[in-house]
Amino acid sequence: MARPGSAHQTAAAERTRERRVHCTSLSIGATRGTRRHDPEALPSGSDVTSPPSQTGRMRWVPALKLGSLRSCSAAVRSLCSTPLPGARFRCFPLEQRGLLRLQGPEAGPFLQGLITNDAQYLRPEGRRALYAHLLNLQGRTLYDVILYRLHTRLEEEPDILLECDVSALEPLQKHLKVYKIRKKVTIAPCLHLSLWAVLPLEQPEDAACSFTSCPDGALILTPDPRAVVMGWRMVTDKNKNPLEVVEYSQLGYDKDYHRHRYHQGIPEGVKDLPPGIALPLESNLAYMNGICFSKGCYLGQELTARTHHTGVIRKRLVPVRFSSVVPISEGAEVLTQAGKSAGRYRAGQEDIGLALLRLVYVKEELHLKIAGNAQINLSASIPEWWPKASNN
Repeated sequence: MARPGSAHQTAAAERTRERRVHCTSLSIGATRGTRRHDPEALPSGSDVTSPPSQTGRMRWVPALKLGSLRSCSAAVRSLCSTPLPGARFRCFPLEQRGLLRLQGPEAGPFLQGLITNDAQYLRPEGRRALYAHLLNLQGRTLYDVILYRLHTRLEEEPDILLECDVSALEPLQKHLKVYKIRKKVTIAPCLHLSLWAVLPLEQPEDAACSFTSCPDGALILTPDPRAVVMGWRMVTDKNKNPLEVVEYSQLGYDKDYHRHRYHQGIPEGVKDLPPGIALPLESNLAYMNGICFSKGCYLGQELTARTHHTGVIRKRLVPVRFSSVVPISEGAEVLTQAGKSAGRYRAGQEDIGLALLRLVYVKEELHLKIAGNAQINLSASIPEWWPKASNN
């Protein structure tokens, strides 16, 4: 393998750049000369630009806010292994996530009755990606999903990718078919595509390059709809090299991606959001742009709407860090120094993870008991990307 900076690698990179024609570009943080959509048409926090390219799928490219991206890149640099010279982005393979494909004229109305967010945001002039939960009848989370819009024009048949935990692909497909009844929509696994998370390593003002892709490069390349600190989501064919899609990038390790999202307090998958147990608002669904309180009825809406209108959420998932690396049982009780129950550990990796804690105890000294009646100290924190004006 050629070393970074070698003549061989330089020549290979030059050949790759020469093959990149008719590309769609995403200039990081660029806001000049953009055309804004009606703010009522999109969820809060979305900022959309429309590049002039008419080729490929990447027509609507949401811009990222500079301050939030700066904190994202700083966190990635501190938590990930040493970047290669010249690298400005890291591509993480999301092998623990899978895709279903929903196609048909009634795909939108079908999803509207099942997801917490408003499926109308995925109309062609709207967003490219949407975060949501699917709930059970009791209003508890079954699956966390990200939906991606493939169709680009109103006259095209709705074509939507649905990302979920790979272990939930089969049960989620069965769940959808239970409510499909006679609706004109097909549901099938999408095994020929790969999912990637793309995170910046440089400060946005220093990352002078843009995202580029060939017509056959990325099927989807869009900001993660949950939070700006999570960078971008990318969907490609399985045989596509992501380093040919994202310039100045290198491959990242799966564990580094999970450390980053745990550090930011972002739950993902069935371990962080156990089906039938997790409550959507305690899981920060509203903070992650995953719910619409003004849409019509959907499965499990009643409890969620009632909790929202009371305005009181006493417990939330927050990032925690342990004083040492030891095996910790999922669901272990977290205690205050006075021995009061502060909440429960949910899931994590090594010395970092998520816990469902009472907010009044977040700033206190906390611990939990481990094997042999020993205890381990932990500290909790409030993520910087949370709304500053929020009282709970």
